[in-house]
Amino acid sequence: MTATVTPTHTVTAPVHDHITDAIKAPDLLRLSDNVVLARFETLKVYAALGAVRTLLERGTVTPGQTLVDSSSGIYALALAMACHRYGLHCHIVASTTVDATMRAQLEVLGATVDQMPPSEDLRLDQEGRVRRVRRLLAERPGMHWMRQYHDAVHYTGYREFAALVDRALPGVPLTVVGAVGTGSSSGGLVEALRGRDRDVRLLGVQPFGSVTFGSERFSDPEAIIAGIGSSIPFDNVHHDLYDTLHWLDFRHAMAGAVGLLRDHAVFAGLSTGAGHLVAGWEAARDPERTHLVIGADTGHRYTDRVFARHREALDPRTLKPHQITDLADLTPPWSAMEWNRRRYEVRGGDGGGGVPAPTKAQLVRETHPLMLAGDGPLGATHQEDQAR
Repeated sequence: MTATVTPTHTVTAPVHDHITDAIKAPDLLRLSDNVVLARFETLKVYAALGAVRTLLERGTVTPGQTLVDSSSGIYALALAMACHRYGLHCHIVASTTVDATMRAQLEVLGATVDQMPPSEDLRLDQEGRVRRVRRLLAERPGMHWMRQYHDAVHYTGYREFAALVDRALPGVPLTVVGAVGTGSSSGGLVEALRGRDRDVRLLGVQPFGSVTFGSERFSDPEAIIAGIGSSIPFDNVHHDLYDTLHWLDFRHAMAGAVGLLRDHAVFAGLSTGAGHLVAGWEAARDPERTHLVIGADTGHRYTDRVFARHREALDPRTLKPHQITDLADLTPPWSAMEWNRRRYEVRGGDGGGGVPAPTKAQLVRETHPLMLAGDGPLGATHQEDQAR
């Protein structure tokens, strides 16, 4: 006799008009009692859709116009899909880290792709992309520069993500764990959640070698693939949103990514791996809070550099950070510091994408300024003139 299973209720799946509606929202996966992963196929669809829609509504751009920006990967794909949806052209100045699979997707979507030559230096890769964008704008002034690193319009799309999180995790004290990157995803989510009167802490993850939170004196060449830091200032990073900072090297991010796949069958990228490692350590120290890890993308573009080397991965259970109270004490391979929502001004470059200018990073407290040990030239140029 064959058993018959009768469903107790009917679930109606939505039928979407465009792929961006189907993939913009994450799947939420509980990794432990107080750790939840927001797993995206590609995180920045929220940012790109929100930005493009807002610019069209304002009349800043019009259908048929070309949007241009620099990207290390997932923003490029998100922008190309947003342009596909809204009838715009897309031009991407791509990082050396954009692989053949990503480039093929961009080209089939109709985007024009300028890719930087191979580089093992994050600063040179980013500066080269900036110079290329500036040349394009000089040659084709009808293009609109999206300025994902600087234009606050990229915060708008994450209000929808915040509403999803608010519904899924109601009433609990929340700690958001995410790569700092351009600042828009973690910052946009947390600003919107705090605007809903939620008790939310923000924990940012950075690589060593990034100017964003003062680790530029270190070098971690393999970290270029992670795309979670910067060699140039980003206006969209609002430092006073962050409660805690963690700096990790490539090997620790790799340990988190491989561990996430091994323990939870989740195939995700390096920034997600770094967040997973950090969230596990923080969750053990603060069990009363729910820790939400932002998982920006899948692991496909990290196959060769990370997952094919899985036997080399460190055991996450044996790893812990060096806890510090001052940026002068930053120590690889993993440091953690209470940031306490302080402001941090990263000054750099001449804005012209030309000869690098000396810069100085200054930590600014509400009461008095504290100069960083070892202040000096960073050798980086601004991504653009001040955008706001």
